[in-house]
Amino acid sequence: MTGTLHIGHTQLTPPVLLAPLAGITDLPFRNLVSSFGAGLVVSEMVASQEMVQAKPGVREKAELGFGAARTSVQIAGREAYWMAEAARLAAGNGAQIIDINMGCPAKKVTSGYSGSALMKDLDHALTLIEAVVGAVDVPVTLKTRLGWDDHLLNAAELAVRAESAGIQMITIHGRTRCQFYKGQANWSAIKAIKAAVRIPVIANGDIVDVATARKALSQSGADGIMVGRGAQGRPWILAQIAAELHGLPAPKLPKGAALIDMVQGHYGNMLAFYGEALGSRVARKHLGWYMDDAHTPVDIRKTVLTTRTSKNVMALLPRALVSHDASEAVA
Repeated sequence: MTGTLHIGHTQLTPPVLLAPLAGITDLPFRNLVSSFGAGLVVSEMVASQEMVQAKPGVREKAELGFGAARTSVQIAGREAYWMAEAARLAAGNGAQIIDINMGCPAKKVTSGYSGSALMKDLDHALTLIEAVVGAVDVPVTLKTRLGWDDHLLNAAELAVRAESAGIQMITIHGRTRCQFYKGQANWSAIKAIKAAVRIPVIANGDIVDVATARKALSQSGADGIMVGRGAQGRPWILAQIAAELHGLPAPKLPKGAALIDMVQGHYGNMLAFYGEALGSRVARKHLGWYMDDAHTPVDIRKTVLTTRTSKNVMALLPRALVSHDASEAVA
């Protein structure tokens, strides 16, 4: 594995990518992860028809992909027309890479024959891929799973057909749809997909630190890794993994005053992006993850997460996060 991926004319260095996470990988978080260093960040999955029809909040999910470097806009859907139109809209606004979601396991997605449900009908899946590839000049990539269930493990067949249709990179989450996020990701099963195609293959699932990244690469033979839930509360983890795997400069991990500044900055950016009321609500999960990592005492954590005004939250964060240093000293 080299330290660079080539997706069309786009160069991704390092091959450590941020996964799309619904309700998490929004503009403020993706910008924060990018500031530490990542080969690629991917937008939250956006429904193609709703995006084209400008449903409230949908286009905003992909906002960073419009003209931003090292960013992919992920679209989902079940109809070729809307998938193609969404791809045209994103590319027309400057998106450099379009990613097709065929891996989301959520029932509300699969019940509409989108996401990983498409693995049950590869012929139909290919009509969507062909429509998107034919609609844009930018690279198109694909994210999927090993299969629908243990009786339908067809990711290798999908990968081969997708490559023939023009897909330029494929990311495999090492679980079936029916596993959701239970059990352990089967990185070894990705090796068969890697052997079946010439395009870059990315391993995803349960990669949370340097050790799991090394293991995933070793077992899968993949060209790179994608980190999802492991980045929650640790936006620097991709850069940290990349430094260890590829000899890049290690990121300076924020501690003490630097950690407080980073979290307050992230919180402020969320308020600016969503507005005061919605931003305060959406930010709670991020603040919770930061406090988990900082070993914030339970009483302070509860106060931060139940305080009603953003001004008071800002004032409480130094007290909530200073325990990070204390935990480091004890460790």
